[in-house]
Amino acid sequence: MTRKSTLFLALIALAIGGCEGPPQGDVSKSEVGSVGDSPQRPGDPNIGYTAFVNRPVVTCGLPYRAYAKGAGAASAAVPQQLPGRAGRNAGLPYMLSAFTAPSGIELVTTNCMYCHAGFIDGDLVVGLGNEFLDLTQDPLVAVEAAGAYVNGKAESAEWRRWADRITAISSYMMTDTVGVNSANNLTLALMAHRDPVTLAWSDQPLIEPPPESPLPVSVPPLWNVGKKHAMFYDSAGRGDQVRHMMLASTTCTDSVEEARAIDAWFVDVRAYIAALQPPAYPYPIDHALADRGESLFQKECKRCHGSYGEDWRYPNKVVALGDIETDPELARAGYSADRFIAWFNRSFYGEISRAAPALGYISPPLDGVWATAPYLHNGSVPTIDAVLDSQRRPTFWEHDREGDALPEYDREHLGWRYRELDHGKAGAMSWDERNRIYDTSLHGYGNGGHTFGDELSAEERRALIEYLKTL
Repeated sequence: MTRKSTLFLALIALAIGGCEGPPQGDVSKSEVGSVGDSPQRPGDPNIGYTAFVNRPVVTCGLPYRAYAKGAGAASAAVPQQLPGRAGRNAGLPYMLSAFTAPSGIELVTTNCMYCHAGFIDGDLVVGLGNEFLDLTQDPLVAVEAAGAYVNGKAESAEWRRWADRITAISSYMMTDTVGVNSANNLTLALMAHRDPVTLAWSDQPLIEPPPESPLPVSVPPLWNVGKKHAMFYDSAGRGDQVRHMMLASTTCTDSVEEARAIDAWFVDVRAYIAALQPPAYPYPIDHALADRGESLFQKECKRCHGSYGEDWRYPNKVVALGDIETDPELARAGYSADRFIAWFNRSFYGEISRAAPALGYISPPLDGVWATAPYLHNGSVPTIDAVLDSQRRPTFWEHDREGDALPEYDREHLGWRYRELDHGKAGAMSWDERNRIYDTSLHGYGNGGHTFGDELSAEERRALIEYLKTL
């Protein structure tokens, strides 16, 4: 696969992913502390897996014939196909799915694995956040380039519908740094263009859109969903989890009827996700050292992150900003987003769910934590070792890799190998170099806080890290 073909595929996948006052609705807020449980609708995990790997929630996209022409040889080079991928999907990259629109035109669009699958040692791990996704590129470049391959009135109409949506939201999709995710901001931009009652699309925003510069977000692993009473870092996603999970559908779902149809099968997807298990640590573990680390964990970490094993317990605890002291901007932005909270709670999505953020961050479960670098909600800390010792956190860094290849995994410090730099983005010599630098001096990118491990000795941290490999 050529670099040019790979870039075309990546940009296509990226693209597929007059103001009034705020809508009248419930503006809910939550307190920090424990999060209560909410009943979840039962589903079939096996049916959910088939839907997860085949069906997209985004119901517009690029006509398949145009995709095949534009992608060229790259469309035939399928990276690590998954079991259960059927029909046209068996020949597409895992993060893309094909479906037939009501018009009869076959379309290609992204599925959940665009953000929620990643590689470890060459193996594709479903549910692992894609921490190497490049959202710094302008998706409109790929959209307009793809239009050159569209033929006929019906194909043109489907392409134009998709292109118009991307045009409206593209400014809210582009991140400042490779690896961080803009899904939060993108969802708010989509809300701004939809009537909350009918879900009808408006080419002009109906409420003020979010800022055009997304705050950085690290994609959390899906295998912890089954333990969570609330979704998202600020615990805003309360109640029925399906309605929060399917928000990506607001790209193209133009009616409540369409949304209910997606909701009907996404219940099974949620059941599959809730049953996901983390990957086991694939390298040797010093179990005697891990046992000593477990004792430290019970003393220092259990009250927020829970206990593990057969008698696991996860406290679902939101920690106040003043206590956790990690970068506060994401939590502050969510807590003050009254117009979007009201939109959600008034809409179809808020019928059995609610948006109710807290002014803090929920401590995550640590199942499979060894695989989920970089760390903190904004991906600002490259290794667990640096999470446990704040003095080891680099101010400026980038992944230690050649081009788009994955970096080597660091078994000692638990994370991807990285290069510490003596300059931030301002010192970069090219846009490509600039976009690969994680600069913790920027707004929302701070790497401070969570200093609970600073009082541990080097030997205690080493034992704790060994224990974390076993989760």
